[in-house]
Amino acid sequence: MDWHEWHDAYDSPDTYLSRRLAMVQERVRYALDTAPPGPLTAISICAGQGRDLIGVLAGHPRGAEVRARLVELDERNVAHATQAARAAGLPGVEVVAGDASSTDQYADLAPADLVLACGVLGNITDADVERVLDHCTQLCRTGGTLVWTRNRKDPDLVPQICAWLEQRGFERLWVSDPSLTASVGAHRFTGEPRRLPPGQRMFDFIGYDTLWRS
Repeated sequence: MDWHEWHDAYDSPDTYLSRRLAMVQERVRYALDTAPPGPLTAISICAGQGRDLIGVLAGHPRGAEVRARLVELDERNVAHATQAARAAGLPGVEVVAGDASSTDQYADLAPADLVLACGVLGNITDADVERVLDHCTQLCRTGGTLVWTRNRKDPDLVPQICAWLEQRGFERLWVSDPSLTASVGAHRFTGEPRRLPPGQRMFDFIGYDTLWRS
């Protein structure tokens, strides 16, 4: 899978990815609108080109208040996101080329006000999905928002994702219509964040194409 070319589908308004992006941005915008006053922190796991977060921060009244870290392995996507953040005048946005599964990438920002796990949960095993959600109790501050995505391919894991989150102290804010190919969800963390342990691997990124073949 060429994860740089994969992003080209976002440029066509009739693709499921562009529709998913619009829903994610709506949830990010709502999280910023309802966040408490003052500086905010954001984390994006497997951030790609950062279109979801940067696209909202660029025009949001609170964009300059956000310190964000986007972690992405593909250096072409990192370059794209870095340029987008620079063009939008967002000095608080840091784009890191590295392994997004490592807890070390987020240690100094967690727990954050906003955590994005978009484009992750459909590319890892079900066991790793649960493991990532468990780590979200360490990545997300009390009252913070987790925005996530997952395909609805049979067997549909979205109801289980919601159950796992709610078992871990996340309150469901919104989940997209089940008839849509790509699901978007937003949950608010109501528990007390646990310490994010250093040197842990949260998941193994396999890729949806490989997962579907198996």
